[in-house]
Amino acid sequence: MASTSDIRNGLCIKYNNDIYKIIEFLHVKPGKGPAFVRTKLKSLTTGKVLDNTFSAGHKIEDVRVETHKFQYLYPEGDLFHFMHAETYEQISLQRDILDAPDLLKEGEMVMVIINTETDAPLSVDMPASVVLEVTYAEPGVKGNTATNATKPAKVETGASVNVPLFINEGDKIKIDTATGSYVERVKE
Repeated sequence: MASTSDIRNGLCIKYNNDIYKIIEFLHVKPGKGPAFVRTKLKSLTTGKVLDNTFSAGHKIEDVRVETHKFQYLYPEGDLFHFMHAETYEQISLQRDILDAPDLLKEGEMVMVIINTETDAPLSVDMPASVVLEVTYAEPGVKGNTATNATKPAKVETGASVNVPLFINEGDKIKIDTATGSYVERVKE
C-alpha cells in the first residue's frame, strides 16, 4: 500500500477494479481546508483518461511493474509485434495499448510496462520524439506566411502531421510522440 505522498508520474495503481497509470498529478494545499492531490489517470485496459482527486494521506494500492526494452518489428492488422531486446522473446500487443501507433517505425525501441503478478503487458512508453521522413507534402504557396501557417504532410509510417510551409517531400522531421505534433526539421 502507498499513500498520496508516493504519487508520481508513471505510477501504476489499482483503482475501481482496474489498473491505472498516473499521467499527471498536482499536490494542492488550499489556504483553508485539508490538502489533496489532483490526478489524471489513464486506464491500462481501456485507454480511457479520467480526472480524480485523492485527499491527503489517502491509501492507494500500487501495482508492481517492470519495464523492459522491446524493439518494434511489424504490424499485422490490429496486432503489433515486438521483440525483447535481451532475450529475443516476441510478444504481440493490441493497437489500443499503444499511445501513438501511427508514429511507430519498424526497428524503433520502446519501453513495455509489464505487471509482475500476471506477466501481462500493461502499456507501451514511446520515446519522447521520433524522426520520420516526409513522403508527401503539398508545395507551400509563397507569400502565404503572415502567421504560423501549416499544411498537412504524410510521413513514412502513414501518419498525417501538420508541418510548416517550408517542409518538402524527402525532409526528415522530428515529431513529439505525446502530442503527435511537428517539432523541427532534422538535417543529416
